[in-house]
Amino acid sequence: MAAGCADNSIPKAQLPELDLSNPLLAAWNTPHQTPPFSEIELSDYEPAFDAAIACSRAEVDAIVNNPKKPTFGNTIVALERQGELLNRISGIFFNLLEADTSDEMQEIALRVQPKLTEFSNDLSLNPELFARVKYVYEHPGRLKKEDKKLLEDTYQGFARSGAALSDADKELYRKYSSELSALTLQFGQNALAGTNAFTLNITDPKVVAELPAFVKEGMAADAKARGEKGWTVTLQQPSYLPFMTYSSNRDLKEKLWRARSTIALGGEFDNCENVKKIANTRLKIANLLGYKCYADYVLERRMAENTPTVNAFLEELLTATKSYADADYRMVSDYAASLGFKGQLMPWDWSYYTEKYKDEKYALNTELVKPYLKLENVKKGVFMLANKLYGLNFTPNDKIGVYHPDVTAYDVTDESGRFMAVLYLDFFPRESKRSGAWMTEFRGAKIEDGEETRPLVSLVMNFTKPTETAPSLLTFDELETFLHEFGHALHGMLGEGKYESQTGTSVYRDFVELPSQLMENWATEKEFLDLWAVHYETGEPIPADLVDRIVAAQNYLAAYSNVRQLSFGLTDMAWHTLTEPFEGDVVEFEAASMTPTQVLPVVPGTAMAPSFGHIFSGGYAAGYYGYKWAEVLEADAFSLFKEKGIFNREVASSFRENVLSKGGTEHPMELYVRFRGHKPETKALIEKMGLGK
Repeated sequence: MAAGCADNSIPKAQLPELDLSNPLLAAWNTPHQTPPFSEIELSDYEPAFDAAIACSRAEVDAIVNNPKKPTFGNTIVALERQGELLNRISGIFFNLLEADTSDEMQEIALRVQPKLTEFSNDLSLNPELFARVKYVYEHPGRLKKEDKKLLEDTYQGFARSGAALSDADKELYRKYSSELSALTLQFGQNALAGTNAFTLNITDPKVVAELPAFVKEGMAADAKARGEKGWTVTLQQPSYLPFMTYSSNRDLKEKLWRARSTIALGGEFDNCENVKKIANTRLKIANLLGYKCYADYVLERRMAENTPTVNAFLEELLTATKSYADADYRMVSDYAASLGFKGQLMPWDWSYYTEKYKDEKYALNTELVKPYLKLENVKKGVFMLANKLYGLNFTPNDKIGVYHPDVTAYDVTDESGRFMAVLYLDFFPRESKRSGAWMTEFRGAKIEDGEETRPLVSLVMNFTKPTETAPSLLTFDELETFLHEFGHALHGMLGEGKYESQTGTSVYRDFVELPSQLMENWATEKEFLDLWAVHYETGEPIPADLVDRIVAAQNYLAAYSNVRQLSFGLTDMAWHTLTEPFEGDVVEFEAASMTPTQVLPVVPGTAMAPSFGHIFSGGYAAGYYGYKWAEVLEADAFSLFKEKGIFNREVASSFRENVLSKGGTEHPMELYVRFRGHKPETKALIEKMGLGK
């Protein structure tokens, strides 16, 4: 290692000259340095990526070739800061690839992704760079807690990306990771195309006569948008679920259910080979790095820490709730039979009869609640909750550019007027947006040389669109979804710290769902609903007895829903605890992995794996258990709010200080125990579900 005095200054890189006519490369004279979306053309992306990768390479070269002895500042902090331009461009491109994509954009992604993977590998497999990182890791000197964590994360990041491998194995790692990157990208594109490929057009008025007005209007709007007559159902959730819930037409519902349960299973967009290749490539990477299976590799850097812990956790919850889930199925089946249903209750019957049962037992159905959940009012309620808990204020800012006319942007400030974040809200489905709901960032929080950068946070959802005659009215599930994603947004907006890689939602994957799932609890709190939930036509507040019924129905089918989530976690673990390459049948493998959790009848020839984006193209491989893990955390955490008051500032401030603001600067178990005073236990969730009483 080169001699020289200790020098913590960031080495100066010789950067290539940039084409500043490209808006992705130029400085942004915009409010809060927000992306100038209207100026960006699709043709700008590839040259911008090429230029940004060249800049990053120059920055890495400057670190490697620094004659000064490696220090925390000139190596670890310098590495953290390199790639700012590349991160900026990636933040825009890959977020819009999900939220407002096009065929051309997807083609660009297929060309750009290999270049990014190559650069990532060049960085993590650079022996001189790793030597500097390793030197600092072994000679850390006196560091603050936040700095120690960055050093540990950096070293582990290199080691877990193949830096300690032999030259021959490094080349294998490079090959496998490039293949995996391309496979996951292709998987996501196939799943989206498969979702969009199927629609059901109905032209007979008698078929839709029984449906609530909002369902018919939504279907008519979908048909009109496609240039079709009558009414159209798509496989997107806001279209699919209402039809499945309210239509009594079993033949059409079976057709829809089978289509949705075979997305990318066979046909033009078949993902079965991709599923096998992704699982096998992950196994190769894990084996190369010295792990028995991919789950062992992933879980080493999770709150759960190892595979046996996760398997035991899933098994414990399944054992405690499976008999109750089976009882839920029998209850709904018996109810359907009492209404004259004959034969076995199938998956495509489930939404219809569970809704009817809920309506009869609790005098509660989606239609009763929706008039009180006008989207604008829900948004006001969610903002109000953030204000009561954390003192946040949300001000629309039409000077901030947006990427689609549906999107609105807000300045977020705290009680003292401090600017905290920009929040983008993107509510409605479109063909250019993938299904589901998610929070993302165009930029995270950080402090460099005493100057703070605050985050740009985006919430993307797929809520029912307003029609010509009615505003957007949310279902109760959509209210919970909004609160869930807003919990992620709070984690991002309230993040504090020096290093972007540690702030906001940059935490272990099985900890990241705590803030989001905690927020869902307020959906059934009367004290919260009374503040804002009014009938969109009359302005009347939501009736107390309706809120009481919502609360009473809170645990309706809780065991069934729990076991359904466990089934996803178990099949995820099955794919990622493989210790031998898999060449079998994807459908059979999934059926076997889900057998212990099976409640509804099995339908041969269907499978979710080919469209299970969370684990095959998202970040939840060997991590889907994290949703249930976080439910245990949030059940335990919310019990403190219930004890002290659901708007209690002391509890909220503690949660902000110990969880939301800390990001990934400390181990999540330390943060959780500091907030709650003890480690979480599964009994909190069992009790919350009302089981065993």
